[in-house]
Amino acid sequence: MTLRVSRMKNVVAVAWAGMLIVLQAVDAQVVVVKGGAPKWPIALSGLVPDTTASSHKLVEILGGDLEISGWFTLVPDGSAIIRCIGRVRSRGDRITVVCSVVSHRTGREYLSRRYRARVSELRQTAHRLADEIVRAVSGKPGIAATRIALVGTRNGHKELYLCDADGGNLVQLTRDRSISIAPAWGPEGRILYYTSFLMGYPDVYSIDPVRKKRIRLVRFPGLNTGAAVSPDGRRMAVILSKDGNPELYVLEMRGWRATRLTRTPAAAEASPAWSPDGTRLAFVSDRSGTPQIYVLEADSGRTVRLHLRGSENVAPDWGPDGRLAFASRFAGIYRIGVYDFDSGVISYVSGPDADYEDPSWAPDGRHIAATRTTGFRSQVFVLDTLGDSPRLLTAYPGDWYSPAWSPKLPTNE
Repeated sequence: MTLRVSRMKNVVAVAWAGMLIVLQAVDAQVVVVKGGAPKWPIALSGLVPDTTASSHKLVEILGGDLEISGWFTLVPDGSAIIRCIGRVRSRGDRITVVCSVVSHRTGREYLSRRYRARVSELRQTAHRLADEIVRAVSGKPGIAATRIALVGTRNGHKELYLCDADGGNLVQLTRDRSISIAPAWGPEGRILYYTSFLMGYPDVYSIDPVRKKRIRLVRFPGLNTGAAVSPDGRRMAVILSKDGNPELYVLEMRGWRATRLTRTPAAAEASPAWSPDGTRLAFVSDRSGTPQIYVLEADSGRTVRLHLRGSENVAPDWGPDGRLAFASRFAGIYRIGVYDFDSGVISYVSGPDADYEDPSWAPDGRHIAATRTTGFRSQVFVLDTLGDSPRLLTAYPGDWYSPAWSPKLPTNE
């Protein structure tokens, strides 16, 4: 397989050209932020909150969400191309938002919405509105209403946590005083799967973040880890050592029948990830002598190695548009790469300033959450494949690892 490696600045330049065409088709004026992607200047000064702290907080969260989306930059009203106009009112335990999104130049209305929710749900309300604005103006999916699972040592142990896409609303899901690792979402964004040493051995658990219900799912003798549920929800790829060596298996979610997919007695497999259509599995194996990424056809079992740059290539994660994110090691430093199967192009979205590992795609196909380690401190950052600067997600004490971005917000949240 022949690959071409592009410098990040060339990839961003091509992306700019395509995005400018899209932006100009919607509104003739755009602002290009140096070092990043084109953005619409948007003003929120016309969305007027009442005097309550909760109303002001909702507008603040909305503005942050729009900037985090990568498609907007907040500006004063006189400099805006897009304006949000309306009101936010809080009475008792209820908050009401009436918002229209219009072109400041032409008067075109992109969106008109009214929300009424509990004050305790103001974050979710702001996130929903932000995503609707992103979709209405750009035609792209928003990420504000998604959530990110991650592992943190805030209390001295590796526990499972959940936060919003802006890093807020941090919730601790496990309190086991043990080791929890490798979280992964089910296809509907309702259930998390992860590996825990709660019983002394690595087993795969599921947890419902809403009901806090937890089930010990996979507990064969030996290693049980790396759970990845297929897009149709019927199968789970997992690494098991029940037959003596860490190998790749697929389990039927009903009946738990196990099918072994690899047989490498002198090597070990890790980190399975399904393609968006569920026909292929990417995984890591050191059968060549160093950890590298392989792709297996789920039906035929045919397996090929991706000949990527770097002495090691690990932690594959398949994005919604079919591109593969991974961590690649250069001169002792891990960087996040993105491989396009159609063009054969690899682009690198993190620099050599620190180790970046554990990539996880956002459902917008643009952003990637990853673990950044420097100076013996690990934190989760959000990377932008179109060139915006990395954004710190976990401004909390402790170390933070292994982000897993939800595919979407569950409909009952």
